[in-house]
Amino acid sequence: SLNPRKKCLDIIAEPLVIQGDLSKEEIYTRAREMMAKVGLRPEFESRYPHMFSGGQRQRIGIARALMLRPKLLICDEPVSALDVSIQAQVLNLLMDLQDDFGLSYLFISHDLSVVRHVSDHILVMYLGQVMEYGARDLVFKDAQNPYTQALLSSHPHLNEVEAGGSDNPHAAIQGELPSPLNPPPGCPFQKRCPKVFERCLNERPALYNVKGRLSRCHLHDGVAGVTVAAAAPSSTAN
Repeated sequence: SLNPRKKCLDIIAEPLVIQGDLSKEEIYTRAREMMAKVGLRPEFESRYPHMFSGGQRQRIGIARALMLRPKLLICDEPVSALDVSIQAQVLNLLMDLQDDFGLSYLFISHDLSVVRHVSDHILVMYLGQVMEYGARDLVFKDAQNPYTQALLSSHPHLNEVEAGGSDNPHAAIQGELPSPLNPPPGCPFQKRCPKVFERCLNERPALYNVKGRLSRCHLHDGVAGVTVAAAAPSSTAN
């Protein structure tokens, strides 16, 4: 969040001010350079957060995050509250900055269209458990885990091929999400999975190497060419 009592330039400069290694002049010179990098005009530097649009506030946040030149930037739903057209602008900015600064992103999102646009690799989680992990195109075009397949099938803008071969690419996931504080035994997805069977109810599945990615599902056990990648955890991380 942005401090409503601080001006744009002060917000962006704050990480270097806290670090305390540079003169005030150098700090604000770098802050102005970063403003230009993220597409904020010089006349914006004395404005307060409430005077900016949602997309502009995201640019301020991005500029502030980059002031210490990180190698990894964690983006938690950075465009979820923005209009679609503004989302595209912010995502394109992130891609440009990735090239300019040599960044890696850990991008957290519930929007599959956004995930497809920005990701090289995708990790799908459910109730704190990794369900599938692999290269973007592998996951979108040939999902192996029932939860990933259900996610893709429930998305109205993904075609049948990307929906894991589902007969109904627009089918909503059935059932209620269990409480993360009291997850079910066995497979975390068991109460909503259309492929559930008895073993799923009591035994936590391992992660398996399946067709070049990882998938957590008992259906992979015993399939030719599939190997266990990691032992199933004894309890949910939460």
